[in-house]
Amino acid sequence: MKDQQLLGEELLTILNKSIRSTALEVTEYQKKLLIDYILMIHRWNKAFNLTSIREPEKMVIKHIVDSIVVAPYLDKIRYIDVGTGPGLPGIPLAIMCPEKHFILLDSLGKRVRFMKQVAHELNIKNIEPIQSRVEDYIPTFKIDGVLSRAFASLKDMLHWCQHLVDSHGVYLALKGQLPLDELEELPSSFTLQETIKLDVPGLDGERHIVKIKKQPSD
Repeated sequence: MKDQQLLGEELLTILNKSIRSTALEVTEYQKKLLIDYILMIHRWNKAFNLTSIREPEKMVIKHIVDSIVVAPYLDKIRYIDVGTGPGLPGIPLAIMCPEKHFILLDSLGKRVRFMKQVAHELNIKNIEPIQSRVEDYIPTFKIDGVLSRAFASLKDMLHWCQHLVDSHGVYLALKGQLPLDELEELPSSFTLQETIKLDVPGLDGERHIVKIKKQPSD
């Protein structure tokens, strides 16, 4: 098994190469946190099976870069990441956007315990890991946006999450190919604002943000 420091240096090389192909501005401290987060996933994965991706080299692109490319499109302050798993995309986005607050919601206790340990070890102050089913979670303060990555179809996501934000909030569904069939099934109480094609250097396949808002109630 590779020495953690050597592995971390290799992962940083991959991250730097990918970031250079984007317009993202990432400080050296943020890069260190992102790499330390991967190393923690890799360490915990053996016992807790947090992600199906086993190789940390692949996690750099598929977990980190695939998450942080969303950062430029977060123009609000308080977000909830539903079905976050081990904290994706919420933790990488919290590292990129320290001025924003992220609730990280997952129903599995082992994932929430992991995220709390990440917050502790990496001293990340702007994440709030919570164990709950999304339909049972009642926010204690106003949430500006819902993040959903591989959580459900658009119709199901809006059904389960409709109580989390009002018409001033936004739903950001992170998808692969543009889900045209799902867009046709949007409930009438919701409006498609825009779709944004993302460029994820080193990743095969397409990535899109689908931005949806709730219609104001009369």
